Amino acid sequence: MDIPLGTHTRTQARPAPLRHSRTWDDAVAGIGDARDAVAALLAGVRPAPPRRSVQDARLVASELVTNVAKHAPGPCTLSLEVLPEAGALRITVSDTSTDPPRRDPPDPSRVGGHGLHLVAMLSRALEVTWLPHGKRITATVPLTAEET
Repeated sequence: MDIPLGTHTRTQARPAPLRHSRTWDDAVAGIGDARDAVAALLAGVRPAPPRRSVQDARLVASELVTNVAKHAPGPCTLSLEVLPEAGALRITVSDTSTDPPRRDPPDPSRVGGHGLHLVAMLSRALEVTWLPHGKRITATVPLTAEET
């Protein structure tokens, strides 16, 4: 199903949202699947998002699921939703950890620990919602070239 991206007017009917959701018992198994799910979902968007936007969205999803694999026990849920009017992809990852996400100070000599910095840099918005048994992290990644 092709979804127009940011091309309808107020008089046109809104297209049905393009969504995907998946849950893994073990987030490690979901890291590659998350990247593939983003690519597959965005393949249905018309006009096609710029290649760089797709790569950015894949990286954000991968980093968020990787953080769950490293820091949160139990299942992990990935939800993706194309926001046509906003020209963006909403990437949501839920986990069972009540620990807040932690961004260490940038350190180019450190191996690892840069994921949330990358997610924040590539996203328009990044928010954390506390749940009764964990949290939900939502990143909104632009799918169109940003105006300068």
